[in-house]
Amino acid sequence: MDKLSIDQNHFIDLNKPLDISIPLRGDNKNLRAWYVDPPRFEPVRTDKYVGAIAEGGSVNFRNVYFNPHGHGTHTECLGHITKDVYSVNDVLQKYFFTATLISILPKRRDNGDKVDFVITRDQLEQFDISTEALIIRTLPNDHTKKSRNYSNTNPPYFDVACADLIKELRVKHFLVDLPSVDREEDGGVLAFHHVFWDVPQKPNFERTITELVFIPNEVKDGKYVLNLQMAPFVNDAAPSRPVLYRIEVK
Repeated sequence: MDKLSIDQNHFIDLNKPLDISIPLRGDNKNLRAWYVDPPRFEPVRTDKYVGAIAEGGSVNFRNVYFNPHGHGTHTECLGHITKDVYSVNDVLQKYFFTATLISILPKRRDNGDKVDFVITRDQLEQFDISTEALIIRTLPNDHTKKSRNYSNTNPPYFDVACADLIKELRVKHFLVDLPSVDREEDGGVLAFHHVFWDVPQKPNFERTITELVFIPNEVKDGKYVLNLQMAPFVNDAAPSRPVLYRIEVK
């Protein structure tokens, strides 16, 4: 099957996926956030064998050490901020969604101790967002996002009022090309996370946040179908592979 109908007038071409994930690498070129060391890919070694063909082993058999939040594209659920660590693997039970991609240049804001760059509610209100998923590409946009060390750089983030608007628009899945929707150093408040998931007042088990995506400039703003693929980890977050498909006219 090459083409999948959405309705009588539109379809997606399954041969033209637009992968917006950042792959995990076992070297210093892998992106980092939240003060973690680079991920490690290491052959298993015992007194009977080594898991590396280059060292005489029969197969490549490696342990991988990484952090879902700090080393690449990942999808998280409310378990990220609750005492009970709910699993995103239980929360995400559907994988195709209508999606809107928009590009925004964060606003400069003097925050006292340092200058912040913030995306505000009035910026989001300029767009038609009537889909299940919302994807944000921050500007400027270039390939260095795929290998940056974001730690101690105070990356752009979202004003908490954006979370209220996103809920009003009934967006269930929020995807961003930043290490967090909240400020890097906020004293542990995580205001956007709490409002988006209604924690602790009325915890929402349907919404997800996907961070550290990368959307190439040739992928234009507009409406898409999102296939949100995710590794089945029993954890608050898991590595994920969001893939977009352009909506085409029959």
